[in-house]
Amino acid sequence: MSQTTQQQQVVVDTQWVLSHLKDPKVRVVEVDYDPNTAYNIWHITGAVLIRWREDLRHPVLRDFIEPPQFEKLMESKGISNDTTVVLYGDYNNWFAVYAFWLFKAYGHEDVRVLNGGRTKWAKEGLPTEQGPKEPSYPKGSYKVKKIDWGTHRAFFWEILQRVNKGEVGKSLVLVDVRSPKEYTGEIRAPPEYADEQTQVGGHIPGAVNIPWSQAVNPETGEFKPVEELRRLYESAGVTPDKEVITYCRIGERASHTWFVLKYLLGYPAVRVYDGSWAEWGNVVSAPLKKGQEP
Repeated sequence: MSQTTQQQQVVVDTQWVLSHLKDPKVRVVEVDYDPNTAYNIWHITGAVLIRWREDLRHPVLRDFIEPPQFEKLMESKGISNDTTVVLYGDYNNWFAVYAFWLFKAYGHEDVRVLNGGRTKWAKEGLPTEQGPKEPSYPKGSYKVKKIDWGTHRAFFWEILQRVNKGEVGKSLVLVDVRSPKEYTGEIRAPPEYADEQTQVGGHIPGAVNIPWSQAVNPETGEFKPVEELRRLYESAGVTPDKEVITYCRIGERASHTWFVLKYLLGYPAVRVYDGSWAEWGNVVSAPLKKGQEP
């Protein structure tokens, strides 16, 4: 599959979504940081809501819902295995791409992202519905056929071992996609979030800091052109010949950069460390650095 074809399959524009709003084979899904300030005020006509905290997170563990719960969620939203799912949301699609990452790990074949999310849709004055009421669709038929954590997810102990072996910055590139102040340790969470009770600030030794926001146009919320993105990452040593692991605070911003590297730039080996700083910054004796140097 060519890179251009791959892009066409996973990124759609507003006009594509507009032309498929009544397509029974397409389900538009909004995933927000806070639905009360987004979906519940207005949403794309016909879009359903997935709440990342309540719907995607395990009710007891710090983990994701298990296959039976994922299947039930999909069916309740009118989604079947062969449904084309289009995800979008607030904060330039932070949690929409987080959901995309989970959909792919759970084996959903046709899932896409609306380029620009809520920002772009609103700027173009396209059809919306007001209020929190979700549309109702016939129940879907869904079965999780595979779970692929191996090519999607990285875990604490693996990264710790590779840090201790000196692999970071060589065969492995760690990309810290948080803000510069989070990376240096000046703050432990972005201002728009409550602090996740991380005990210390800083970054994983050897990680390079490329904030997720550098990949989007702040005016439209759209991804920047491919060549501009390529220059951004390659200039920092993030090249397609290396293994790449992205991280942030809980994984949502890391998923955004994972999406850019894997689907827009075609990097073959990219994973998300979704434990991210909320885990690393709470582990006793975990190595870390403060300041601007990797």
